[in-house]
Amino acid sequence: MNAKKVDKISTVIIYIVSFFVVFLLGSFIAYILYQGLGMLKPSFLFGASKTTSPGGGIGAQLFNSFYMLLISLIITVPIGIGAGIYLAEYAKEGPLVRFIRLSLETMSSLPSIVIGMFGLLVFVNFAGWGYSIIAGALSVSILNIPSMTRIAENAIKTASKGVKEASLGLGASKWQTIVKLTLPIAMGEILTGIILSAGRIFGEAAAFLYTAGLSSGKLNFNTISLTGKSAFSLFRPAETLAVHIWKLNSEAIVPDAAAIANGTAAVLIIAVLLFNILARVIGNRLLKAYGGK
Repeated sequence: MNAKKVDKISTVIIYIVSFFVVFLLGSFIAYILYQGLGMLKPSFLFGASKTTSPGGGIGAQLFNSFYMLLISLIITVPIGIGAGIYLAEYAKEGPLVRFIRLSLETMSSLPSIVIGMFGLLVFVNFAGWGYSIIAGALSVSILNIPSMTRIAENAIKTASKGVKEASLGLGASKWQTIVKLTLPIAMGEILTGIILSAGRIFGEAAAFLYTAGLSSGKLNFNTISLTGKSAFSLFRPAETLAVHIWKLNSEAIVPDAAAIANGTAAVLIIAVLLFNILARVIGNRLLKAYGGK
């Protein structure tokens, strides 16, 4: 068999595998949306959950998920990008850097249930914060920081190749080069890391189950405070969408638990898709702006 035939066969196989993966993913998303779209009404999206009667809403869980996403990204993104800058631009190869890389690889492979137990022991019990948003955000940040660091490091290394010498040659300092040129050029790939982190935060259940808790009663939006009984408090329990799905399927405390779980899953899928599209649009705009296109 000559090289042309091998190339054609390989191309066909790649196309078949790619089509199968896309078809499988599309079918999965379509099935979830088909099962849950009938529940997507304002009363469901913004209503309060019920424990005994049918027709409960997910307003509190929806707010908790986005609020948990915001707090987790505030913790994850600066640390991940800062660690990426250090490893890409300042760290010199040696035992310390090898130890850091080994630690990052080990942390990224830890099961989320282990991180949940760690958060329960350290943040919930030892720190005395109880089941809270801050405990959940710190726990899931431990899962996301390694991947965020690796992506940021690779993006910064790639972006700095074409501009580092030119910028330094024109008299800019190393930090000015990183902030003004390298980071904006690498922001497209860094946004990919943020998207992956956000998707894990949205879909995480085990870590939040042990750290953020299950209680999600009526939220108090009358006051804005990071403590106390405010909806924005970091020290209150917060049941997210993923945990709510687990709770409905495991306990079935309401008559229409299956329908509510399907609707919640549809909302979760739509939220992740919208966040991915929005982040990709922003990333492309940044790439065009700093790429001269």
